[in-house]
Amino acid sequence: MAPLHNTLHDNFDVDYVIIYRFADTTKAEASRCFQDLVQALARVGLATEVRNGENCSLLVFVKVASDERLNNAVYRSRHGRVKDWLYGIRPAQPDRETQNSLTRQPLTDAERYRIVHHLITGPTEEGNAGIIPTYGQWKNVESIFPLHDHTLNKEWIKKWATVTFLKVEDLDEIRNRFGEKVAYYFAFTQSYFAFLLFPAAFGFSSWVLLGHFSSIYAIVNCLWSVVFIEYWKRQEVDLGVRWGVKGVSAIQEKRRDFQHEKEFKDPITGETVQVFPATKRLYRQLFQLPFAVLASLALGLIIATCFAIEIFLSELYNGPFKSILVFLPTLLLTALIPTITTILTKIATQLNDYENWETTDAYDSAMTQKIFILNFITSYLPIFLTAFVYVPFGSLIVPYLDIFQLTARPFAENEKQLATPKAGFTINPARLRKQVIYFAVTAQIVNLAMETIVPYLKRRGFHKYQEIKTERAAKRGGSAPNAAANDLPEEAELLARVRREAELDVYDVSTDLREMVVQFGYLTLFSVVWPVTALSFLINNWVELRSDAVKICIEMQRPTPHRADSIGPWLDSLGFLTWLGSISSAALVYLFSNDGLGPDGTPADIQGWALLLTIFFSEHIYLVVRLAVRLAISEMDSPGMQKEHTERFMVRKRYFEKSFGEDAMRLPPPMDRDKITRSSLEEEARQGSMRSSTPHDHFWLRQRSWEESFSIGTGLIEKMAPAESKKQR
Repeated sequence: MAPLHNTLHDNFDVDYVIIYRFADTTKAEASRCFQDLVQALARVGLATEVRNGENCSLLVFVKVASDERLNNAVYRSRHGRVKDWLYGIRPAQPDRETQNSLTRQPLTDAERYRIVHHLITGPTEEGNAGIIPTYGQWKNVESIFPLHDHTLNKEWIKKWATVTFLKVEDLDEIRNRFGEKVAYYFAFTQSYFAFLLFPAAFGFSSWVLLGHFSSIYAIVNCLWSVVFIEYWKRQEVDLGVRWGVKGVSAIQEKRRDFQHEKEFKDPITGETVQVFPATKRLYRQLFQLPFAVLASLALGLIIATCFAIEIFLSELYNGPFKSILVFLPTLLLTALIPTITTILTKIATQLNDYENWETTDAYDSAMTQKIFILNFITSYLPIFLTAFVYVPFGSLIVPYLDIFQLTARPFAENEKQLATPKAGFTINPARLRKQVIYFAVTAQIVNLAMETIVPYLKRRGFHKYQEIKTERAAKRGGSAPNAAANDLPEEAELLARVRREAELDVYDVSTDLREMVVQFGYLTLFSVVWPVTALSFLINNWVELRSDAVKICIEMQRPTPHRADSIGPWLDSLGFLTWLGSISSAALVYLFSNDGLGPDGTPADIQGWALLLTIFFSEHIYLVVRLAVRLAISEMDSPGMQKEHTERFMVRKRYFEKSFGEDAMRLPPPMDRDKITRSSLEEEARQGSMRSSTPHDHFWLRQRSWEESFSIGTGLIEKMAPAESKKQR
């Protein structure tokens, strides 16, 4: 019998909850679709219980009907690992018996939830229910989610509050509860946090001793970035081996929305393969170029305009309400950027759909690249404008900022307060440093509040609004019946908790990974401006790790476990930012090498050839250093590599013993010299004379065993070896 997963008794052994909503459906249609739902679940061996939900919805509780069904599902899943073995993900062949497999590797919560989720959502042709929320015939299925284990959640949060560094066993616990995809995020953030200790200490020392725009700090920071990226690549492999998922990305899941254009029979496997021409997809991918231009123009124009307005109001305008008007660009950015980003994200999604990717991983990777472009523009463009436009060309640009007088004209007392200087304007050299400090400190605090406090306040406000709405409806006599009115006492606590969890947002680990990647970009691109940046990020990330744990346990639905062997395409984004950081740091050091004042708003002092030469050498030094670090780390051994080598050696050994016997590599038994007598030698010579013999036979009969070969060889060495010198003796 398969061991039951570790779950709360007050969860009543529920595996998943399905929200079935029928507000916009007729009663007959809702009943028919609901019948299809429960029948589809029953066909794959899942038991169901139905309770009342909020706002014209049903709560469908799902669990595996019996231990035998669970064993069968585990058997299918783990014997599906034969595919892992064939793809090289697992070095050892999986056990043939389910019970042996469960004994050697007990069933974790994450594996059980993944197996049951696959039973619910997997393709029907593979023996699953094929229920995809809001897709096709399942348009009334709103969501599918597992329930939180609140006892373990409290223990987890309490434990993390008392430790500074996470051990690999803590990561194993996350993997066993939430799956490898979430575990990889926490592993990356923990590694990043540990690596920040050095740049935090070195950066603070540089800030005290070397000041801003130190070439020494820029070199060390670039080297640190390279070492961290290459170390994390090795760490991904080690964790993949430890968790048995190394190379799992090689097994691709076909997208349901993939539209093939032709089919052909594979000449090797005989299977029918559906394909979409790669050249046609390449032509469709070319639309990424106008999309990138559109995103750059739309976001760049807004950011640049607000940037110019902010300069005008903060450094040129001298009229009333200046201290208030300087916040106008921030308000404009707050209102416009999210709106434009949402529109561009929808365009990116439609473009990604149009590219018609065959697998889910390829689709997600392409989408991540498009999202990264948007994040790059919104996150880094303001600092780039200050460093490479305002500082070098400020004196040339400022006279043309009078077009933004309209933003302050209603408040100005006279034209003199709005006038822009035609000459003699002095830029603010501290502007760039203040911007970096804002993004390194203030923006991190704001993001943390937006992740943890704002969702809590929104949820409390929504509940309060619902209560007020219900009370008003009750006074008018038109209130809907309370969903909990008919709950049984022993189920009331569970049902109340499920209804609360149904209202929570779905956790997307890509959002948290994106935040870490953007933060890493600030460190590699601009920390030379303010070397204390790493220290700020170190403190922030200690809190971030724990706030993310709280967010998963309290603010979000429990994530469905998914297998992964890396942080995905975000690793490429990290590499790109490291490369760009080597260029931007060199350029900033060159531009601000005069005591951090920069070109003082006039480009006349900038030697273009010197700037380009600085960038050229910096980039090529980066490429050489990256290659050297990669080679050095590849030569280092690690627990993951040792485990993989051991498993592969044992596989070869078992195969060899199975094919040739356990004694295949043992020495032959020594000859029994007591049996060699004069009569035996005479008999052997007589037998040899009776059969025809060749020189080949005589050649191989002179020495009968390895002992004789050793004896004769030793004698020849004694005779032929030259006399040993005193030094050799």
